[in-house]
Amino acid sequence: MASALSQDLLLTVALAPLVGALVAGFGGRAIGRANAHRITILGVLVSFVASAVVLVQVLGGARFEGTVYEWMVLANTAAPGGRLVMEVGFLVDGLTAMMMVVVTFVSLMVHVYTIGYMEDDPGYQRFFAYISLFTFSMLMLVMSNNFLQLFFGWEAVGLVSYLLIGFWYKRPTAVFANLKAFVVNRVGDFGFILGIGLLLAYGGSLNYGETFAKGAELARLTFPGTDWGLLTVACICLFIGAMGKSAQFPLHVWLPDSMEGPTPISALIHAATMVTAGIFMVARMSPLFELSDAALSFVLVIGAITALFMGFLGVIQNDIKRVVAYSTLSQLGYMTVALGASAYSVAVFHLMTHAFFKALLFLAAGSVIIGMHHDQDIRHMGGLRRYMPVTWITSLVGSLALIGTPFFAGFYSKDSIILATAASTLPGAGFALFAVTAGVFVTAFYSFRMYFLVFHGEERFGKAADEHHGGDAHAADAHDEHHGLAPGEKPHETRWVVTLPLVLLAVPSVVIGFLTIQPMLFGELLKDSIAVDAARHPAMAKLAKDFHGAWAMALHGFVTLPFWLALAGVVTAWWFYLGQPALPAAIARTFAPVVRLLENKYYMDWINEHILAAGARLLGRGLWKGGDQAVIDGVLIDGSAKAVGGFASLIRTWQTGRLYQYALVMLLGIFALLTWQLWDFLRGVLVR
Repeated sequence: MASALSQDLLLTVALAPLVGALVAGFGGRAIGRANAHRITILGVLVSFVASAVVLVQVLGGARFEGTVYEWMVLANTAAPGGRLVMEVGFLVDGLTAMMMVVVTFVSLMVHVYTIGYMEDDPGYQRFFAYISLFTFSMLMLVMSNNFLQLFFGWEAVGLVSYLLIGFWYKRPTAVFANLKAFVVNRVGDFGFILGIGLLLAYGGSLNYGETFAKGAELARLTFPGTDWGLLTVACICLFIGAMGKSAQFPLHVWLPDSMEGPTPISALIHAATMVTAGIFMVARMSPLFELSDAALSFVLVIGAITALFMGFLGVIQNDIKRVVAYSTLSQLGYMTVALGASAYSVAVFHLMTHAFFKALLFLAAGSVIIGMHHDQDIRHMGGLRRYMPVTWITSLVGSLALIGTPFFAGFYSKDSIILATAASTLPGAGFALFAVTAGVFVTAFYSFRMYFLVFHGEERFGKAADEHHGGDAHAADAHDEHHGLAPGEKPHETRWVVTLPLVLLAVPSVVIGFLTIQPMLFGELLKDSIAVDAARHPAMAKLAKDFHGAWAMALHGFVTLPFWLALAGVVTAWWFYLGQPALPAAIARTFAPVVRLLENKYYMDWINEHILAAGARLLGRGLWKGGDQAVIDGVLIDGSAKAVGGFASLIRTWQTGRLYQYALVMLLGIFALLTWQLWDFLRGVLVR
């Protein structure tokens, strides 16, 4: 096996989706709708096949780290060799190769699915161009070997997500949602670029390897003017960027509203791409985070809050896509907890398993939406398993994987997170362990609440048309003005281009955890990608000691607390929504204040809009009125102009045009000059 990967092969992986995006985006009527999806799917298919080839070669020991294109070189005495290189470069190891395969496979499934979901949408070609461009952006992010390219990919996925969330730009709610996502991510990205700036200022390089090599030196420095560790500040700043992209509390508020976009992008953004960028970034930066316990504790606590409290919000959602969206928030919290516990490979493992079953659940939700004529309210569904058998069984598979059922993909990664958290000795680990353990029950409850309401029980569809309001309707661009099934109308299974991706995603949702837990957590795949100080952070060492194979782990899972909590959540959901369907309403009335708190999403949107945004408006108005108008315009610009004008008005009074006045002024000037010279002469004589 070759020791170095082919640069041409890696360029094929990255550029094939870009070519498809450009052709679909600028081809217009010349290529047509059918060719637009053929070209973009071909581009992503080529990228996926090439990524699979790369992964096989990486498993055989091949690696790549080097410059692809040198953009700019600056003189910098702090940089190695006295020069700061800004470049496009690739770092392809086990972590990158795994991410490349996951991103391209999920993207390929979404591309195929989109043929059926968006078939009548007038923005068909534009949508395919966007999702291919999104794939290219994510690949550039995960393949980068330097902070400059990382930041490019980081911002590119943010930009394309803005375009995709607001794809139906004639809907005010979609415009609000994409602006919200853009602004919230700018907050996180401000911290992210500060972290990169600190590492550049004190490390002297944008290259990962060169920065990591200076990690111990940076760990001994303090932030200027404080006794804070410089590396702690830099790592927290980097993680603030991850909080925005990976929707961690309190920068999570954009993600549920991003459901305003079409369902295929919900799967693409929330499964394997944008929201996992922050998890990938922290794992890649593990050599730096390992040197700061304070930063790791911060990561641990933020992840725990997100895992538990975002799960609670999923319990009261009635929009099928928003239930899955809050599930994504909670699972991202689980991944973040693993990062904080120094179990980076476990976080990446959960990222990978989650990508498959969460993409499956989103695409299954979209299939339900199509079958229900774009009605998304789960209270209008029920009994769909009789009409949509493929969607039903694949949704069940995704739900079982999500709640961590033994032998399913989610079990191996979620249980590993709980075990790693239990082994952590960092401050905040106790709270994090409670959060991820309690979250098992919450996840099972809201997942099967949705499952039972959608696929079992009485048929609640086909009521009066005015009772149905589709949240994923195409609004002004809609091809069908009626949303929801008409009285007497029945749901229907969707086309094969929709159900085929569901089946293909269901397979790894079952088996991928069983097949990959050993190489990913305890083998060689991620060994040279992730750094862990086992003496100070023993979580992974404890996991390795207790691991006796995937089969034994799953069998043991049936007698552990998480399994019984998950089972309790499923049984409770069945009792509440099938056994005693009047019970949830009674409980809601009893605990009305709690329900109101959850319905208002902990009032985070209210705080952002009425306090933070109002404060920003007041600050902006103050800077405008006081700074811009009063100081800059009033004093510096208008004031200086008035001063010059006043001085000119005074001087103008001397310009009369009368010769005798000018002669008098000249004589007075000469007299003054002679007087001054005479005084200077006499003073010199007297001094001598």
